This record gives sequence, structure tokens and C-alpha cells, in this order.
Amino acid sequence: MLTLYDGGYERTCAGVSRRELLRVGALSLGGLALPGLLEARAAALRANKVVKDRSVVLLFLQGGPSHIEFFDPKMSAPANVRSITGEVKTALPGVTFGATFPKLAKLAKRLAVVRSYASGNAGHTYNSVASGGNPLKAAMGSLYSRIAGTTNARTGMPSNVLVLPEAVQPALKLGKNFETGALPTLTSPGDLGAAHGAFDPSGGGQLLQNLKLRLPRERFEDRRTLLRKLDTFQRRLDATRAFDGVAALEQRAYEVILRGIADAFDLSKERPQTVAKYDTSKLFRMEDLTKFYDMRRATNLLGRQMLLARRLCEAGAGFVTVSDAGWDMHANKNSPKNMTALPPMTAQVDHAVAAFIEDVHERGLSDKILLVITGEMGRNPRINRGGGRDHWPNLTTLAFAGGGLGMGQVIGQSDRLAGMPATQKFTPANLLATVLQTLLDPGELRLSAEAPRNVAQVITDNAPIAGL
Repeated sequence: MLTLYDGGYERTCAGVSRRELLRVGALSLGGLALPGLLEARAAALRANKVVKDRSVVLLFLQGGPSHIEFFDPKMSAPANVRSITGEVKTALPGVTFGATFPKLAKLAKRLAVVRSYASGNAGHTYNSVASGGNPLKAAMGSLYSRIAGTTNARTGMPSNVLVLPEAVQPALKLGKNFETGALPTLTSPGDLGAAHGAFDPSGGGQLLQNLKLRLPRERFEDRRTLLRKLDTFQRRLDATRAFDGVAALEQRAYEVILRGIADAFDLSKERPQTVAKYDTSKLFRMEDLTKFYDMRRATNLLGRQMLLARRLCEAGAGFVTVSDAGWDMHANKNSPKNMTALPPMTAQVDHAVAAFIEDVHERGLSDKILLVITGEMGRNPRINRGGGRDHWPNLTTLAFAGGGLGMGQVIGQSDRLAGMPATQKFTPANLLATVLQTLLDPGELRLSAEAPRNVAQVITDNAPIAGL
């Protein structure tokens, strides 16, 4: 475990101070800026043409969002198939979305919807979707981290980050359900190892748990003293190469503190008007949904999560996964009858995603940030006896915004009952190729001597979604 300590500490026989510990999660060092810990690697990355100046935000809707009520309402189908929420016309002629997406309907020219995407997954496991089924079992963010490096060479921001609701409301106490157990598979590094796992700023990740700063509070509050001690610590590290054997996870945590990037995780640093624009907390009451077992991790905090994702991308994160739970709409005792939770939850996605798209556009970042919206599966086209939809692997919600890709279109079509692809089927392998070839240059990656061959093959051997 990495620790920094004051010179007047009291030692135990194990050589550890007994003084009060300040955890990394409580720190905000603002503008501290010291030389990069891994400058040699940073220089190599700067010379590396593989990594593009782009970021990806993966909005993953845990539980299986209904492709029909989202972007393929199929109002010409029988009553027990078509969207229960109806449809709304979009800015694209002849294209409709589910009726609870009026804001995204107006922004349809900045979206690309894929109606023939099938995850092939029928259970609440996420790795096959997040990894594209690659043999390394590594999620897309981990593959990116392995090529781009675990931190941004310029800013020190972790390159692969997970944004849970707890990251924007630390005191949140969410219930446990199947989505809690499945969550680690969403960002699993697979065979690449824990160093390439996602940084979790909500307090449950290894980085935030492992890094502690050993300084008395009065010394901590004296910024000049703190800076001098950190500078001394940095020089000793540079001289002794003492960090050469430290785990990459702890190196990343060190940079989070010393390079002053903690502010990126702090929404209080954002303009109040922007926070208000993203806010979804008043769209519904969490307690109305979380009394149902399958929805105990559902929240109304998605807007703030998306705002945090934008801030992290601006600060240098290359891959940000935003997780939103509660999308298992069987309409049984574990979720509301007749999918009455669907309208408020889809309205939250509509508001949060529209705010994100508009904000990114206003900041001139539309071509630099790619948003991906999906889940682990779709929902059965036939409504069940409770008025809900069961698991369905043959069609899955998938939409994109930005990233320099071809927006303002619908790619592929479903059959007349919204149950199967009627045109070319796309899979998680195609999704992986689309996302990672947006972030990385496949030609340069094939030529790179530094990139592991097995990782490069996973990224380059599959075809991106045609038309994007």
C-alpha cells in the first residue's frame, strides 16, 4: 500500500505511523501539478500514433432495455408486440422512436440507431457484450487501457473509468440484487489483469481503498508544506526508482492525488446552470421503484452520472462506462406490473442523454466523444401475462452519438414483429470493433511493435458496424 507520511511520525515495530489517516476519497488538492511519475512511458505514448484524440462513453443499461420501447416502436405490429408507450416522430423523415423519447427524437440527426443489433445474450451477464466475446475476456475499456496506457500521458487521468450512481452521491445506499453480482463483469479486465480494470471513483474501487496520505490535518491544510513534502517525495522517487516495483493500480492512484485531477470528479466545480441542465433527480422518486427487488439499484441520478462522464472525458479519460440499473421489465412481483416503471426510466435516459449531446456539441467536442447506448439484451417482442417483456437475445438496443461517425441515420431493420434482424445482423464483436477503432488507429495498431499481438488482433480482426 502506498503511503506518504510526515517526518515526525510515530513508528510501530512494523514501521507504520499510528497517526490519523486521510483517505484519498476525501482529498481535493486542486491545482497541484508535479512531473509525471511514468515520464518514460508517457513519452513513448506521445510518440505513439495508435491512440486517437477521442473518448468513448458507454451508457450501459443493466437488466435489458426494451429495443421496442426505445428506438424501434413497431406500431404496425399487433397490440401485444408494438410499443406500449406509443411512438414519437423524429427529425429524420419516416423514423419514429418510443414516445417517451421526445428530446432525443428532436436530436435524431445527431444519433445513429442500429435496429439489427443482437447481443446473443439472454442472461444477466455482461462480459460477453462488454468484451465482444474476445478470447481474453477483457472488456472494451480494458483493451483500450492495454494499448493507450492506464493513465493519460498528459493529464494523469485514469484511461478507463466506471461511473456508478455512488460516484455522484457518495452516501447512497443501494440494495443488492442480481445486477450487483453481475456488475464486475461489465468492466472485467479478463486475462489482462487488474491493472487494466476500471477506476471506480465511488469509493469501492481498489485505487481509492489502497491509497492513504499520512499527514496530520494541520499539515495537510498548510498547502505550501504539503507541496514541499510531495515535491521531496517525488524527487526521491525519481532518484531511487522506488516505484518501479509498485503495482500499476497504485501508480494511477498516486497520480490522481499529485497531478491535481481530483477536481474532475467533483461536480461542485461545475457551473450550477450546467448541473441543473443535466439534473434528473426530480423526474421520479427512487423509493417508488426500489421497493421492487429487480430494481433495487435503480436511481434517478443518471443526469449527474452523464455530466461526470463528460468532465472525465475532458480531463483525459479515454473510456468511461456509465452504469444505470433496473431495466429487467418482466412485470412480475420483482418489477411493476405493465412496465409502469418504464416511462419514468426512459424519460430519464431521454433527458440525460439529450443534455449530454447538447452539452458536448456546445463545447465543440461532438467529434471527439462517442456515446454508445446499449444493454446486455433486448426484450421479448410479445408482451407476457403481467404486461411485461421477458429476456430476448435476438435484438438489442444500440445507439450512437458523435465520435466523428456517421450520424442522422438508422442502420439495419428488424422483422415485422421486432423479433429478429431483417437485414445484416450485427453482434458485440462488431460493436467492439466500432468502438475501439474509433479510439485507436487500426493500421498503426497492426504496425505497432509495442502493442501485444493478441490484443491488437482482438481489436482489428473484427469488422465495425457497416455504415457508421
